[in-house]
Amino acid sequence: MLTVTIFLPLLTGLAVLALPRGRPDLVRRAALAGAALTLAAAVILWAGFDPAVGGLQWRLTLPWIPSVGASYDVGVGGLSLALILLTAVLLTVVMAYVFPEHDRAHAHAFLFLLLATGLIGLFAAQDLLLFYLFFEVGLVPMYFIVGIWGGERRRYAALKFFLYTRAGSLAMLLGFLALYLAMEPHSFSLPAIVQARPLDGAPLTGGLVFLALLLGFGVKLPVVPLHNWLPDAHVEAPTEGSVVLAGLQLKMGGYGMLAVLLPALPETVARFGWVLVAVALVSLLYGALAALAQSDMKRLVAYTSVNHMGFVTLGVAVAALSGDEGVRRLALNGAAVQMVSHGFLTGGMFLLVGMLQHRAGTRDLDRFGGLIGSMPVFSGLFGLLAFGSLGLPGLSGFIAEFQAVGAALQLSAWVAGLAVLALVVTTAVYLRLVTGLLMGRAPADAPALPPLTAGEVWSAAALAALSVAVGILPATLVALLDGTTAALAHLP
Repeated sequence: MLTVTIFLPLLTGLAVLALPRGRPDLVRRAALAGAALTLAAAVILWAGFDPAVGGLQWRLTLPWIPSVGASYDVGVGGLSLALILLTAVLLTVVMAYVFPEHDRAHAHAFLFLLLATGLIGLFAAQDLLLFYLFFEVGLVPMYFIVGIWGGERRRYAALKFFLYTRAGSLAMLLGFLALYLAMEPHSFSLPAIVQARPLDGAPLTGGLVFLALLLGFGVKLPVVPLHNWLPDAHVEAPTEGSVVLAGLQLKMGGYGMLAVLLPALPETVARFGWVLVAVALVSLLYGALAALAQSDMKRLVAYTSVNHMGFVTLGVAVAALSGDEGVRRLALNGAAVQMVSHGFLTGGMFLLVGMLQHRAGTRDLDRFGGLIGSMPVFSGLFGLLAFGSLGLPGLSGFIAEFQAVGAALQLSAWVAGLAVLALVVTTAVYLRLVTGLLMGRAPADAPALPPLTAGEVWSAAALAALSVAVGILPATLVALLDGTTAALAHLP
């Protein structure tokens, strides 16, 4: 069933390419159906997953390149399953959102479906060479999505995105090759590498591999100073591209840190743990302050992603440095929940900002005001997602950040204090956004804005509802993640 879930989007994409060129409506129906089937398959995986068992489930191992010790090895733990579900949800939401759009529908649908196969395959891969293959499949389509359907500076943004992420993926590949060569016999098997820990006791090699993997995953997360590609890519990407980029592709970096970097190099990550703490705190503060300075709402939300994903880096760092298994577990749970929560909240924010831009032709915050009176449904959804993003209790952002800060407090009051300072600045960012957009009086030259369509309301409401569900009933998600975080916390 896992292999079906991985390749169902790709098969749908190939079927879409075979549809008549004069029927973009048929293409959109087929793409939405394929996304919905992928979501159904992911739910079946979830229904058949037992969090109490722990370890990998739905595992399938087949020979792939036996001469180099590579295999088609896929399986899911709690974290990977949560991210597969997130991928299927956002793919379905995006396909519903673009349903009325007919511009080069065949290529557009195919690229998003191909990207989804890359992401689901990445989250399921248990072989590092297979991981790298899916990593590339999950990145390359976004280059074309930004470059073809993006804004005025789309080619620049697409090239910058590709160069940064390609450099990061090559650094990651070098790290994988070093782990492969350190194994006796040579193997790309991630579970075997985690069990053997071949670079323990090799400080120089371990440090170099740590640097390579940190560069590879850090570019995608992204961490400061490897974030420079992100604002341009988001500003120029079409709305649906920004949703997938923030909601899913950034998780490739976070998942790599949690599933590969920390378990494969626990000794080295602990040695450089304070470096990760520094990187996390700089990302948290810089992302919040940079967002506060923006008037372009899309660029503003892009910078908040740097801030939010800093909690993932902070969770990994605290888990590596702490000797208390309970603290490590709390930190890792915070990092894992943050990845899922950020997908719902920031994906929804980009959707709503895109809807506004589509109607008004601008993203400038100063051109709007008083939308709570003229667009009450939009305002309600926007307010809910914004308050979730600033960490209001009862929404998913609070569940993630409370755990990350709580774990950091038990490591260092100074670290926790700086993280809380970043939260205060983030609160100011979202209050400025909500106040400027929804309250007050609209400027005299404010554009007239038609109400949201039913499809737009459904798309944004689905993500807002999921954030509320996680915030009010976090036990379901935490139980799903618990097996993965407990195993990572138990690493010596």
